[in-house]
Amino acid sequence: MTTAASMPVLDKGLANTIAAESAMSFIDGQNGILEYVGIDIDALARNSTFEEVVYLLWHRKLPTRGELDAFASGIRAEYDLPEVMWDVIKTIPTSAAPMHALRTLVSALALSDPEADDPSPAANERKGVRLLAKAPALIANFDRHRKGRDFIKPDSSLSIASAFLTMLNGQEPTETMAKALDVCLILHADHGFNASTFAALVTISTLSDMYSAVTTAIGTLKGPLHGGANEAVMHMLTEIGQMDRVEPYIREKLDRKERVMGFGHRVYKAYDPRASYLKTFAERLAEDTGNRELYEMSRRIDQIMHEAVAAKGIHPNVDFYSATTYYSIGLDIDLFTPMFVMSRIGGWVGHCIEQLADNKLIRPRCEYIGPHEAAYVPIEGR
Repeated sequence: MTTAASMPVLDKGLANTIAAESAMSFIDGQNGILEYVGIDIDALARNSTFEEVVYLLWHRKLPTRGELDAFASGIRAEYDLPEVMWDVIKTIPTSAAPMHALRTLVSALALSDPEADDPSPAANERKGVRLLAKAPALIANFDRHRKGRDFIKPDSSLSIASAFLTMLNGQEPTETMAKALDVCLILHADHGFNASTFAALVTISTLSDMYSAVTTAIGTLKGPLHGGANEAVMHMLTEIGQMDRVEPYIREKLDRKERVMGFGHRVYKAYDPRASYLKTFAERLAEDTGNRELYEMSRRIDQIMHEAVAAKGIHPNVDFYSATTYYSIGLDIDLFTPMFVMSRIGGWVGHCIEQLADNKLIRPRCEYIGPHEAAYVPIEGR
């Protein structure tokens, strides 16, 4: 018998649906709170490293020094790509968008992993380590490939952030640049059941494999309503061009009731907690890299928007200041979303491991709104 309590309810976008439980990240959008396993995101950004944060997300506790050293060493041991993958990168057209290339390359990693279809928890964590470790080499060396530069293999003595920037730019980054990227990776590592995480969970809930789940998530993140916001912020700053054009540009946007990129969030109605520390760090990085005017333009936009729309719960989100940060460390604009992937693999894998611990196939229903008892008309009579 169907009871009122079990009747399906239409909830477009699933904004009011709780699909599962998680112990990874907590979000209070009204009060601007984000916690990873109960620890405030600002404390982690100021004091932790990306590798430590991934350990926290996967194991639900901060590691001891020995545990962190072993975990980081395990990641670094997997930095290099299977030999065939270097050839696969060369086959991708140099005109390809980086997110298309990355989605294909991550999927191709499964072809060289003998554990690709091993569903055991230990194998799934090892696959998670490989995905996390190899993404920097895939992204950086695809960028080198499209620019006609020689490949650079990853240096296993460096952190994920430093190894990536060394491969990308051909030289080790400054301490400030490496720290800036590490902070961005921490801030983007997890964020509840966002679209890409949910997509990964749908895939893994069928008992597919970790590579398929992460590939699904990358395809979902590629959409401009999810992962491309920081690219849009940088395009906006480029279009404005100089400080004296900031105010008229933003005022015109507001007068036309157009969206100002990097402001507002589906969840946060208070200041995005991920943006608070990043704002401070972006200023320091811009100063060190000769991009002070770019930061000042961003800060002025923030001021104008605060005066105009803060009372409506519209504040800068993490993408607003991460755009300035990524640009200052030498990233092309179309690499901003792949940076999101490099970070969020930590969250995606953690959620997949969590899902498999108490798995149930994710299979929502839809409400049929088409006709009934329609007659079939032979093709000659149509």
